[in-house]
Amino acid sequence: MAKKNTEEQEIQADEAAAGEPSVVDSVIDTVSAAAETVAEVVTSGAAVIADVIAGGTGDVPTKKFGKRAEKIGVVASDKMMKTVVVRVDRLIKHPIYRKYVRKRKKFMAHDEMGAKIGDKVRIVETRPMSAHKRWRVVEIIQKAEL
Repeated sequence: MAKKNTEEQEIQADEAAAGEPSVVDSVIDTVSAAAETVAEVVTSGAAVIADVIAGGTGDVPTKKFGKRAEKIGVVASDKMMKTVVVRVDRLIKHPIYRKYVRKRKKFMAHDEMGAKIGDKVRIVETRPMSAHKRWRVVEIIQKAEL
C-alpha cells in the first residue's frame, strides 16, 4: 500500500512539473533569446562593414551631439575684413553681497552677413578660424539705429 501511494505521488508530481516550466527551462529560454539578440547585432554590424568595404555608405548610425553654444551680443567693432567684435553682457549675482553685477566679454566672430557697429547679433561657436576667432555670426537680430 505504501508503494502505491508513493508511485501515485510521483505520478502527480511529474504531471504538475509538466504543467509548469522548471527553472532550468526558463534559464535555457533566456540564454537562447540573448544569443539570438547577439547574433542579430553581429550580423547587422558585419553587413554594415561589408557595405563600407564594398564602397557603400554604410548607413552607420551617427551619435547626435548637443547644440552648439549660442550667444547674443552687440557689435562693438567692424574695422576688420569679415570679422566683427561682439560684446556680450550678462548679469551675475555677487556671491557675498547678493547684488547683480554686469559682466562683459568680447568675442571675435566671422561675419559674412555684413554686421555694423551697434547691431544686435546672434553668434554661434565654431571651429577655430584664426588665432582669436572661434565664433560665427548667424543672424542679425536688430539693426543699429542711426
